[in-house]
Amino acid sequence: METRQLLAFTTVVQTGSFTKAAATLNCSQPTITTRIKALEEGLGVVLFRRLPRGIQMTSAGVELLPFARNIINLTEKARKAITMNGEPHGKLVIGSAQSLTDYRLLPLIEYMCWRYPSVQLSLHSRNALNNLSSVRDGQLDCAFFIGAIEPREGLETTVLCPEPLTLVAGPNHALAQRQSLTEDDITGSTLVRAENGASYHELFENTIGFDDTRAPVLELDSVDAAKRAVASGLGIALMPEVTVSAELADGRLVRLPWSPTFRVYTQFGWRQDNSTNPAVTALVSAAAQVVSDQVASLT
Repeated sequence: METRQLLAFTTVVQTGSFTKAAATLNCSQPTITTRIKALEEGLGVVLFRRLPRGIQMTSAGVELLPFARNIINLTEKARKAITMNGEPHGKLVIGSAQSLTDYRLLPLIEYMCWRYPSVQLSLHSRNALNNLSSVRDGQLDCAFFIGAIEPREGLETTVLCPEPLTLVAGPNHALAQRQSLTEDDITGSTLVRAENGASYHELFENTIGFDDTRAPVLELDSVDAAKRAVASGLGIALMPEVTVSAELADGRLVRLPWSPTFRVYTQFGWRQDNSTNPAVTALVSAAAQVVSDQVASLT
């Protein structure tokens, strides 16, 4: 069983005929027929039925198809890996919290595009917990997230920077002029949750003993929507400071006199079995450099 035989097989399936497969692969129709016959003889099965109106896969052909496609795909990946001589290349599917995508990672994306043009990045902003689960099961190659430093089963992680959090309200909110806050002040206020699923929400609410039966909760997936809701006086929110620095500076939001007793960090995670991927290694190194420079420029 040779790769060229499998390629002939999958191309016949895709095009629906031996003649069209030959044209697609830029070879003669007898060559396609010879390769399919050799594949059938090697496997001891018939892959196609020749019918008056064309061809039809047999049950053996149907069973072989996904394996053939996987072998061809793996062969192509191996060929590219060898010919690139270890240079980072290929596609990386990345998960990220929206706050990081919008406020931390755009310079990183720009750097990667210029420095490693053979690496194709696909960045998806969604629930952080779902991102890490998707990395574990292979749907994502890696993910950026905000959380406490702790072991994460099946993943390698690296800390990029501390991520300060700040409790904010609109300038006309009842708590905006207070010099100090009690936990009752906080738990009695409407809580706006940005980035539903972010782990720092759970840390915050456990710290203050928040009970959503005492005060309403407004859940918003959009960071910008959460900021507008808070600015208009709908509630208070704990958010990464990097996401609200502009609004704090111009007075659209005010910082409330409360600081978290816990710390969270922007981190990067990838599967342990993906540690030797040159593209992942390049992204880890670039992220550490770009985020470090970004933090230094703000201090």
